[in-house]
Amino acid sequence: MSTEDRDAGKAGVETFRGTVAEPGATLMHEHIFGLSPEILWNWPDIPEGWDLEERAQEAAGKLNDLKAAGVDTVVDLTVIGLGRYVPAVQRVAELTDVNIVAATGLYTYDALPPYFGNRGPGSLFGGPDRLAEFFVRDITEGIGRTGVKAGMLKCATGRQGITPGVERVIRAVAQAHRETGVPITTHSESATRNGLDQQKLLAEEGVDLSRVVIGHAGDSTDLGYLEELVANGSYLGMDRFGIEFTSFDDRVATVVAMCERGHAGRMVLSHDSYCFNDRFEPAVVKERHPNYHLLHISRDVLPALRAAGVTEEQITQMLVDNPRTILTGAPDGTGQQNPTGGRRP
Repeated sequence: MSTEDRDAGKAGVETFRGTVAEPGATLMHEHIFGLSPEILWNWPDIPEGWDLEERAQEAAGKLNDLKAAGVDTVVDLTVIGLGRYVPAVQRVAELTDVNIVAATGLYTYDALPPYFGNRGPGSLFGGPDRLAEFFVRDITEGIGRTGVKAGMLKCATGRQGITPGVERVIRAVAQAHRETGVPITTHSESATRNGLDQQKLLAEEGVDLSRVVIGHAGDSTDLGYLEELVANGSYLGMDRFGIEFTSFDDRVATVVAMCERGHAGRMVLSHDSYCFNDRFEPAVVKERHPNYHLLHISRDVLPALRAAGVTEEQITQMLVDNPRTILTGAPDGTGQQNPTGGRRP
């Protein structure tokens, strides 16, 4: 079966609570929990603390505030390598009306975790590469024994570029995409323009680049680079609003410029934020990046875009229509155009 046939037959979007027909306003690159299992197992009294129910209630409160601000769905791009723990997010999903989409894939900038690094082509012991097998299982059967099916694939490339380990992940993600039709998002490093390298390898693997989001493209103010990514067919993840190593003004100005150039239909918005992440000191993050939270786009970014001339139609494209097309493979999730364009946050 072709990718196109699979996409056309999809009934909706897989979430932690099952399939939804219409995702609505969607943030395409967020995280619920980022955890360090070996730290938590061996030093449970770390200052950050981990109590599943407490953290689930806390996360659900943040998502409920997001729902009140007009956002219906978040894509949780926490995969292996970032501390994915699906049962905890399941509990959050029980406590909020926000749809949460799970992802599968593997996050590394360089070497693979030993479980995979010591198996497969080029490894010390050889044997088959099981990465794609695991990713496909997450999509078709569910993650672990949770029954939660992944609705997005993820891979990453850091400043090191496409190392042998990263290459294996990207090729496995491409294989899983070809087998399931599930879309792909990436972590890219805009400073080295390596979204183009990702596109080249994915295309080599037979991936339709219109089913790919080049994540963190919004870190760049290089409009030529961004337009090259768009010309190759992919969506741009303008998805780190609130992380100030690229300033708020620059991030907004880049989205405005790309809208003026006619590319609103190829951008999605997000924060890349966590409801709880034990990898960073919360007080330090809050001091250095005070707008790094789930409400920044609703409260600050959208008003700034509107003030700069971005239209309501363009905002709806970036927050409703483009995510729907990416997640379902069809403009309204059924193969028919949605005349209303979805609600506007």
